[in-house]
Amino acid sequence: MRTGVIAKKLGMTRVFADDGAHVPVTVLQLDGCQVVGQRTQERDGYVALQLGAGTKKAKNTNKAQRTTFANAEVEPKHVVMEFRVSDDAMIDVGATLTADHFVAGQKVDIQGETIGKGFAGAMKRWNFGGLRATHGVSVSHRSHGSTGNRQDPGRTFPGKKMAGHLGTETITTQNLTIVRVDAERGLIMVKGVVPGHEGSWVKVRDAHKKPHADLPFPGSFKKNGQAAAETKAEEPQVEDAAVETVEGGEA
Repeated sequence: MRTGVIAKKLGMTRVFADDGAHVPVTVLQLDGCQVVGQRTQERDGYVALQLGAGTKKAKNTNKAQRTTFANAEVEPKHVVMEFRVSDDAMIDVGATLTADHFVAGQKVDIQGETIGKGFAGAMKRWNFGGLRATHGVSVSHRSHGSTGNRQDPGRTFPGKKMAGHLGTETITTQNLTIVRVDAERGLIMVKGVVPGHEGSWVKVRDAHKKPHADLPFPGSFKKNGQAAAETKAEEPQVEDAAVETVEGGEA
């Protein structure tokens, strides 16, 4: 079982298929999704990876989190989430996950927080039919009607569907199809609607009910150590070339 990723919902657009049909997609962006911690069976009792995404000022981060990020040698993250993984799917701390962790055509499960809509009536919140338009009904056409019972039990049971706060709930939409992946810009385009408002963070994982074959295992990521080593190796070459040009001009 591979790890998922933390992505930011940018909005919706459309892409065109090979046959010319337009496909509505939701654009998700990987913004510095890094491994900031590991959970092991021996120490924690379960196996998981702790990921962080986004940026956050150090002064706005509490001391405990600053210590965690410092030990992982990563900058403070805006959001931190955990993903359960198998023992052979662990990734080193500090690695940055890339968009090609997923492939076009595979199914994914996306978890997010729905848009808050405030107080809503029973018809909008629970799709009730409402009362009759006439025949004695006045003013209360959109009410939910009676909520109680007879003298026994003589009360309204908890959990009764009534008017109240709508939205701001954590839900998971399963078996969404990935249409395209742009690894250079860190974009994942998913067919259809994804829970949450624009700018919200969602968890993207491999579909539990419809697994896909030929996926990169344990995932597609970049190690910070390797990237830094390549940068340091290139810097002296540029400096040496500049020195040779200057010396040639003086001669």
